[in-house]
Amino acid sequence: MNTVLEVRDLCKTYIVNKRQNNVLRNVNFSVNEGEMIGVMGPSGSGKSTLLYTVSGMDKMTAGEVFFCGKNMSALHENELARMRLEDMGFIFQQMYMMKNLSVLDNIILPAVKSSKKKVSNRIIEQRGRELMKRLGIAEIAGNDINEVSGGQLQRACICRSMINDPKIIFADEPTGSLNRTSSEEVMKELAKLNANGTTIMIVTHDVKVAAKCTRVLFIVDGNIKGEYNIDSEKNMRDRERCLNNWLMEMGW
Repeated sequence: MNTVLEVRDLCKTYIVNKRQNNVLRNVNFSVNEGEMIGVMGPSGSGKSTLLYTVSGMDKMTAGEVFFCGKNMSALHENELARMRLEDMGFIFQQMYMMKNLSVLDNIILPAVKSSKKKVSNRIIEQRGRELMKRLGIAEIAGNDINEVSGGQLQRACICRSMINDPKIIFADEPTGSLNRTSSEEVMKELAKLNANGTTIMIVTHDVKVAAKCTRVLFIVDGNIKGEYNIDSEKNMRDRERCLNNWLMEMGW
């Protein structure tokens, strides 16, 4: 199985009021192709910082991150930006969309800006519509972003994250601002993507969300305290119960 992401002795330090704040401390882990990795931990433990750093959105202080064999710490900023655009997908709790564009135009924008695929805008638009159809939101293609529900908008964000066929999707609390019904719908779609081979790394505080992953990393004070492999043979209720028991043992 190919390794998509390999993290070695990763450190991230901020200087606040002349004081050193070590947010990540010698973090080591890897993500294999086709995995869905959950990252959990108390508030302020470094979950989101970990996701932003390993995806190249934030600079690491020390250590190495290899993405599909490339050492990201050795890349220039424009190379990182191109990698994030063309080989990674991103989904956030806050559903950032451009207000002057329709839902469909927001979805296809990364593909229009990409130089990876030499295809016409018509083909790109067709792919965007196909993704929207797969996620059950084809009818809102021409809508403004303030004319749709939060659940629909987050599914549109999933479409946007998939438009360039990324090697991995990074999701930071993608259900955090949704109600339970919308949250379950979004996670159902992410689980489908993963079942079809898309690698996903997701930060969450929700056991129901994490139980849909294949593996969960538990981070405390910038250190990975443990990891839990989820038994895919168990039904979802048992997966949630076993994961919750493990989290309690970890100090959740």
